[in-house]
Amino acid sequence: MDKEQTTKVPGGNELIDACSLLEKAGIEEKMKIADLGCGRRGYFTLQAAKLTGDQGLVYAVDILETSLEDVKSLANLFGLPNIKTIWADLEVLNSTRLPDSSIDLAMLNNVLFQTQKDELIIQEAIRILKKGGKLLITDWKKIKTPFGPPVENRTDPEYLKKYGQKQGLKLKKELVAGPYHYGLIFIKQ
Repeated sequence: MDKEQTTKVPGGNELIDACSLLEKAGIEEKMKIADLGCGRRGYFTLQAAKLTGDQGLVYAVDILETSLEDVKSLANLFGLPNIKTIWADLEVLNSTRLPDSSIDLAMLNNVLFQTQKDELIIQEAIRILKKGGKLLITDWKKIKTPFGPPVENRTDPEYLKKYGQKQGLKLKKELVAGPYHYGLIFIKQ
């Protein structure tokens, strides 16, 4: 696959520009990344794989095997051999089976509104992060929008900031992730 085709990896649109968010999170070549709850299209997974290069590694983690199969197909289509899929129930600690302190950047993108166990999911992300590693959380703003999940299911970013601090995370940056989403970047202390 030529370079021109790999630059067209999906992941940027009017709702959330995955590439821009990953660049703001400080993604670099050779990083190890975990996209926790990668989803069927794996937009963040694909962009992360492109940005980390051949010597980087991106774990696409999801509970739906069909989503993981779709991500594998897209990785093959776009010539991204540095993606490895993992089936896991993120609501169960250690379910990713990734080693403690092994990941440079963990991502939770549009995941937390789908669960009542967001603290367990965040704890799993923290467990796998290296000291100094980053956690990128992107989710729906807690405002009325023309589409998206019910407002009462959305996670308040202020809650995440307080919970993150209690878990040993330091807020590095707050981002506008699009018209309907916020982004938070934490660093593991």
